[in-house]
Amino acid sequence: MAKVRIVHTTEYTYRNPVGLLRHKLMIRPDESHDLRLHGATLKVEPAPSDIYWKHDVFDNSICFLHWPEALRTRRLGIVSELDLTHHPEGPPLPIYSLDSAAEQFPYAYAAHELPDLARFTELQMPDSDRKIEAWARRVVSSVDSKETLRVLDAMTHVIKEEFRYVARHEEGTQTAAETLALGSGTCRDFAVLMMEALRCFGLATRFVTGYLYDSISGSVRGGGSTHAWCSVYLPGAGWVEYDPTNGLIAGENLIRVGVTREAEQAVPISGGFVGNADDPTALHVDVSVHAVPRHGGGATLISH
Repeated sequence: MAKVRIVHTTEYTYRNPVGLLRHKLMIRPDESHDLRLHGATLKVEPAPSDIYWKHDVFDNSICFLHWPEALRTRRLGIVSELDLTHHPEGPPLPIYSLDSAAEQFPYAYAAHELPDLARFTELQMPDSDRKIEAWARRVVSSVDSKETLRVLDAMTHVIKEEFRYVARHEEGTQTAAETLALGSGTCRDFAVLMMEALRCFGLATRFVTGYLYDSISGSVRGGGSTHAWCSVYLPGAGWVEYDPTNGLIAGENLIRVGVTREAEQAVPISGGFVGNADDPTALHVDVSVHAVPRHGGGATLISH
């Protein structure tokens, strides 16, 4: 258990005054059995004329910002502050009890669950050369035990060990094939690679966006910005989270904010402006996460 304070700052600057179109924010987690939200504040400059909170098709908490049409500005600043308590579930061995039919990898979903999981089992991108499938089968074959939990644990750590983490500030996510060819990527790229690899075997996976903290080693990768990982549906255990960037399992040190079917559906802040294409001059994003274990011990600050 840890007390966590998150400050997520985003600043856009423009060469000339621009108008602001509707912006969509996915920055606030919903409370659950593993997360208690004590406080959430949102500061926006210039101040919007309207702020709407809704739930999207995946039931994520999202916010829409609107400004008057006549408004013009050279700067947009968005600061989100969260205070919460995190109860990570920890590694799934031996906590989770899988349905017997899912104990060995790969497994099939029951008929009553498949209609709700079907879209999450579909590959996001074509793999005509089946390179992703070949890589996934190599990883699975290298695991002595074909117990499902051990296979998933192995794939999580293989991605961490075989691929080089490279911070990338441009928008978008690499395809799984691009990550495989380059041998490097960001947390978003690694999450997509693991999702696609498991979908080759018919497993249901989701993309997860949120925040990362480390109250133990201070050596996690992906701090200083929003983080991304994936979750896998395991019959009997439900959705279990895996972070292949850091080899973390079952939500350990991960603050879940949103879950989607594809990476492109999980953008923390998106929106447009009215102006010239060359008006944007800079985008600055800073995320600081301050975590203090409730049982005592030191605190770790992860910031950009």
